[in-house]
Amino acid sequence: MQWTENRSPEKSRIAVFEHIRDIPYAIIPELRGPQRGPSGILELNKGSCQPKHYLLAILFAKLGLEIKYVTYPFYWGRQPIKYPPELKALLKELPPAYHLTLKARINGKWVLVDATFDLVLKKAGFPVNLTWDGSSDSLNAVLPLEEIIHESIAERVSFEAQQKSLYSQQQIKAYAEFVDKLNAWLLRLRA
Repeated sequence: MQWTENRSPEKSRIAVFEHIRDIPYAIIPELRGPQRGPSGILELNKGSCQPKHYLLAILFAKLGLEIKYVTYPFYWGRQPIKYPPELKALLKELPPAYHLTLKARINGKWVLVDATFDLVLKKAGFPVNLTWDGSSDSLNAVLPLEEIIHESIAERVSFEAQQKSLYSQQQIKAYAEFVDKLNAWLLRLRA
């Protein structure tokens, strides 16, 4: 793997993490699944927590790490993000979202590794992991309501589908509008 060539195990973990973290964050619904997500995020060079962490899991497995998928339910409106007015107006209507990240077994302990937000987003208050030491917990990209550890991809996919099936039509519509406006705002932040 080119990202880890001639590096120690710790430096390899850090290199993989940084490459994935630096992929611009955007919510792209067609990349949410574990089949399309990892290749799609590399093709488009953008994606959200799901394809980023599906890809991170594949690459960490190649480095010999055991991983677990972790879901953190959260509300976008409770995050420390400096939203523009057009997004603030939508926050109250949004249902809970289901952030995906990983725990990796490193040096005998389970470590939270969250590569969600790219560096540019720090200026808008997104909790960006500017650095990661390769062996201890990173920051969680969201302020979670709880932690749910999944034993497999299938368990995670089933859990999220079940939760989202509870959304009302109004919540589905509000979330779609939020995603469109969030992605447009993120493009402006990067301009």
